[in-house]
Amino acid sequence: MKKSLLFSFVFLLSLFAKDENKIVVAGPFASVSHPIMHMIENDALKDLNKKIEFKLWKNPDELKAMILNSNIDFIALPTNVASNLYNKGVDLKLLNVSVWGILAMISRDANLKTLKDFKGKEIAIPFRADMPDIIFQELTKKYGLDPKKDFKIQYVTNPIDAMQMLILRRVDHALLAEPAISIALRKTDSFPIKIVAPELYRSVDLQEEWGKLFNTKSKVPQAGIAYLGNTKGKEELINRFLQEYEKSLAWYKQNPQKAATLVVKTLPMLEEKGLADSIKYVKLESISAFEAKEDLEFFFTILKNSNAKLIGGNLPNENLYYNSN
Repeated sequence: MKKSLLFSFVFLLSLFAKDENKIVVAGPFASVSHPIMHMIENDALKDLNKKIEFKLWKNPDELKAMILNSNIDFIALPTNVASNLYNKGVDLKLLNVSVWGILAMISRDANLKTLKDFKGKEIAIPFRADMPDIIFQELTKKYGLDPKKDFKIQYVTNPIDAMQMLILRRVDHALLAEPAISIALRKTDSFPIKIVAPELYRSVDLQEEWGKLFNTKSKVPQAGIAYLGNTKGKEELINRFLQEYEKSLAWYKQNPQKAATLVVKTLPMLEEKGLADSIKYVKLESISAFEAKEDLEFFFTILKNSNAKLIGGNLPNENLYYNSN
């Protein structure tokens, strides 16, 4: 009986044991994850005898559950979530920022040119209290508006749901992240631009609004890659991962059609033509977190002054930022 119990215990341990030849990367279906599909396709870490596996997280709750309960090595996530988790004691390093512009309004009204013009409108917004909502609220407050009182916000669980609400005419305006914007325009035959007036219009670029209202660059450090766990002794793997991610990001930007075909194999909830359209609209550049520290701290300071809980209470110290040197 004891031997049987011991065997069962060893067997269970083996199920949860980490495969040393496998790297697990978790990410959303957004653009930050897409270069990872190219890395997998090319077996980018084969010389290190490492296979890359991708795990999808669909919403912030799934993201947090994965971090706390799973054998994840690298994770693509919003930058404020990285700060929040770090400040709460999660052992992670933010490696880079790769998404600097992904958010825009999409509307049935071609005459809405700034966020202020949406006052009084019903707007679908995904991920309450996460990146799209955070930036929307900071911008509208900068306009002197109250995001709770001056807009009729309908929160949904993800950008795909907000896109579907637009397509089904349940709302006339939405805040979306690419590629959902371009997919919605394709699905309603609104893009490419046609002679007959389109059903939906690409409206306000939130990054442009950010630069104008905060007197800074028209880009926001929105998402990147983090490493979970102690980085000591893992520098070769981490540095190589970053190098290969940067190469795959460059390929993604230069080959939108091939990239869309590849990504949709793993993320079939996306639509290929719309995804290909979206790539030229996203500000993608892989900058090391250490080099992006000034931009990140500017962003985090704004969030801290508005709602410190969004970053975990305080500005994270310098140990959040991975330094490859």
